[in-house]
Amino acid sequence: MKAHLFCTLPGMLASPLEAGVLKKARETGALEVFLHDLHELSPDPHRKADDCPYGGGPGMVLRVDVVASALESVFGIDADRVRERMPVVLLTPQGRRLDQDLVRSLADEKSIAFICGRYEGVDERIREYLSSLEVSLGDFVLAGGEIAAAAVLEAVARFLPGVLGNVRSLEEESFSGPLLEYPQYTRPASYRGWEVPEVLLSGDHGRVRRWRAEQAVQRTRGRRPDLLAEEGEHQGEE
Repeated sequence: MKAHLFCTLPGMLASPLEAGVLKKARETGALEVFLHDLHELSPDPHRKADDCPYGGGPGMVLRVDVVASALESVFGIDADRVRERMPVVLLTPQGRRLDQDLVRSLADEKSIAFICGRYEGVDERIREYLSSLEVSLGDFVLAGGEIAAAAVLEAVARFLPGVLGNVRSLEEESFSGPLLEYPQYTRPASYRGWEVPEVLLSGDHGRVRRWRAEQAVQRTRGRRPDLLAEEGEHQGEE
């Protein structure tokens, strides 16, 4: 996969790309990442990427001409046609909340472009004419889209072939199904009187599977009952 990140602070992405899953994905060749500085690609003689909002108000707004110019400079086609070739993801609190289904869908793409907003917001014409998908990490606001883009990219990279050593971890983790993941333990079996559940030490794989299934349901019911409700709604639709 090729990932193109258009942003105003590319330095914020340098560290995430050099560690962990993203580093491995790049080293294996499963992922290529290209950082594009909107200031450097700006058509403005002063390399500005933002300006004051029409109608007044606080903050600055990311300019549509800057983003369009950057897309055209990198891909060599009209900016509004880039989304015909690949998803153009705008990171914004107003977007679709990121979930595992969306991550899987993005992982199937050969190329993705990310537009990282900053300042007070982005010119609405970026949403309307240049992006094809708006994505949010949740109901909160970051200062910009760089950290959000890194989070999305790491989630996607985990699904790329050869990146994870054990693909079963993708199947059993939280949000890979309707339930949260069951509790996990490792050595030591006893620490300061804090004990690992006996069933996990029993060697009885059937009991372990049943215990994990029960724990997953209990944890989901206690922490995210909305997931159980959503699963019930889906079954009702079928």
